[in-house]
Amino acid sequence: MAIAAAIRLLPPTAVSRRSLSSSCSPSFVFLRLSSSSFQQPSTVKATAGQRPGFSVFSSMSIQTPEKSSTASFLDRKESGILHFVKYHGLGNDFILVDNRDSSEPKITPEQAVKLCDRNFGIGADGVIFAMPGINGTDYTMRIFNSDGSEPEMCGNGVRCFARFIAELENLNGRQSFTVHTGAGLIIPEIQEDGKVRVDMGEPILKASDVPTKLPPNNDQSVVKAKLDVDGLTWNVTCVSMGNPHCVTFDTESSKDLQVDGLNLAEIGPKFEHHVMFPARTNTEFVQVFSPSHLKMRVWERGAGATLACGTGACAVVVAAVLEGRAERSCTVDLPGGPLDIEWREADNHVYMTGPAEVVFYGSVPL
Repeated sequence: MAIAAAIRLLPPTAVSRRSLSSSCSPSFVFLRLSSSSFQQPSTVKATAGQRPGFSVFSSMSIQTPEKSSTASFLDRKESGILHFVKYHGLGNDFILVDNRDSSEPKITPEQAVKLCDRNFGIGADGVIFAMPGINGTDYTMRIFNSDGSEPEMCGNGVRCFARFIAELENLNGRQSFTVHTGAGLIIPEIQEDGKVRVDMGEPILKASDVPTKLPPNNDQSVVKAKLDVDGLTWNVTCVSMGNPHCVTFDTESSKDLQVDGLNLAEIGPKFEHHVMFPARTNTEFVQVFSPSHLKMRVWERGAGATLACGTGACAVVVAAVLEGRAERSCTVDLPGGPLDIEWREADNHVYMTGPAEVVFYGSVPL
């Protein structure tokens, strides 16, 4: 049975371990934060509900904790309890887990699916683990999608990862570190304004490495090739940013997409599971406003329609340059907000700059 009650919240310094695991909320508690700092305690609604196997009991709004409070919260090691911080990058949201003491994720893909459930769980597009570095890197990043699959990389996720590491290590100012991912070495740098600039490495264009079964039509790459999807012919360019992307600006019958009018829930899965993409694919639908201003909507492999996709925005600029539609430096509008993308000619690397913000801190029993 669901319940609702008004709760008067104390300042964050008064939040004790007991308040995080009280008897009235035995299965799940989280502290919701806003991006701004409140001077006074707030009165908000708390809701409760239950489903067999997984429970969510309360939600609260409080002031953002000071660094010392945050560190103390994340350092807790209660047996059977998972502490986490939820972040979002332009609305692409993730559960961040401090996993630096183990090379194996603290939860299973099946548990990740439950945690990502937006009705009965925390709600997220994926769970990200901050793990020990390997091959000389500072850290390793792994991620489970909301469907339990594990992608090679996530652009918005790596920005959230960088901010999470800075919080765990109590770092201030401009910071840069190396991160091992399934897509190889990634180097995020936290800027003075709090945004994160990420060296995403070189785009992969060779068709067999994307991978796609579409025949190469531009050296070894697939650029503006025809792809039949449920009887409609789309013009697509295939790019990998360590994970596969299919980018389209138009169809044979319509030369300029109006992306806001697309039914992603209907057409997205048809691209993702198309026979021409043996590892499935992320799909970006793009509208060109000018050579330096693009707009995209995305259907993410394993997550569906999301508010933002960092690797997708990178792939979009690469595809736009290859098709002669855009310059190498662009602002890409996503449903959650803009990203600045540069495909630098000097080193062939793609650089992504955008925000990553904390949402709330929480604990859940496993």
